[in-house]
Amino acid sequence: MKKKIIVFGATGNVGSYLFKYATEYFDKNEYEIIASGRRKTDFFTKRGYEYYSVDISKAEELDILPTENVYAVMLLASEIPSYMEKYDASKYLNSIVIGGYNVLEYCRKNHVDRILYTQTVFDISLYEHKILKPDLKPNFSYKGDHAMYVIAKNTMLEMMKHYHAQYGLKNFVFRLPTIYSYSPYPFYFPNGVKTKRPVYQMIEKAQKGEPIEVYGDGSYSKDMVHVYDFSQELCKAVEANVDGGIYNIGTGVPVTIKEQIETIVDVFSPKDKKSPIIMRPDKVCTGGFLMDIENAKRDLGYEPKFSCKDLFEDYKKEMELKRFAELRMR
Repeated sequence: MKKKIIVFGATGNVGSYLFKYATEYFDKNEYEIIASGRRKTDFFTKRGYEYYSVDISKAEELDILPTENVYAVMLLASEIPSYMEKYDASKYLNSIVIGGYNVLEYCRKNHVDRILYTQTVFDISLYEHKILKPDLKPNFSYKGDHAMYVIAKNTMLEMMKHYHAQYGLKNFVFRLPTIYSYSPYPFYFPNGVKTKRPVYQMIEKAQKGEPIEVYGDGSYSKDMVHVYDFSQELCKAVEANVDGGIYNIGTGVPVTIKEQIETIVDVFSPKDKKSPIIMRPDKVCTGGFLMDIENAKRDLGYEPKFSCKDLFEDYKKEMELKRFAELRMR
């Protein structure tokens, strides 16, 4: 009988791409990939996949989920700061702590082998390290709109440790920087203010051949992770013969802000009207970090595939396809 993998949060932007990747990655004779999300949608069923509309903060709703041969759950479902239009910390507690507990109970009752959980990089945001190790202890600000989010995520990690010690549920935790995946909905809500994401602002300027500014000296750098590299790491964790662990999602390759903007211009600007790049050393651009992925390579066999150029070329393709447009309606 096939092993079942349930993707909680499959209607979200990252979750929908993860679901797609998983259906193509796993042998269909060995695994069945099942989608779950809060939305009422026929997006998955009309494509031949099982879908369960479940609010994980309500324990009784999980009763409709499969109970036999569930091997792994991928838990992405939660409220996140960037999509919270009006700050309400109770939404973090309900979706992450209560919802996480309900999913853990589901795993316990149905003898699930492993849970794959996404953690935020904001739990180590106060470190000044340029390379972030996966085993860093929490170090974050208790102020601001991300504080209760991080506290809720860390509480879930503590509950997962209990379920591992008490019931043997294998824990795979993945710390995420920004995961790049195209969405036709270009807005987010930093501190509750509706704002077009910077990458979409730059792409729009490049498409029009308008000038794009580079703040600082252009050396600010960070990991740029394509959603399919993220998905690869999680899928390989399902197959890994290890007891679990904490892993970073990353590429191991720093991309400078100047390189990022040059690539956007190369991919999106018309050939006869390339956007000029304007250096602005008077504007501050500090920070930046790289995710250490050595244990993911060693334990899981993870090998990132997408360069910065590959990432934006895929962005362009997805902009044309609008693959998940009906799931992105707000």
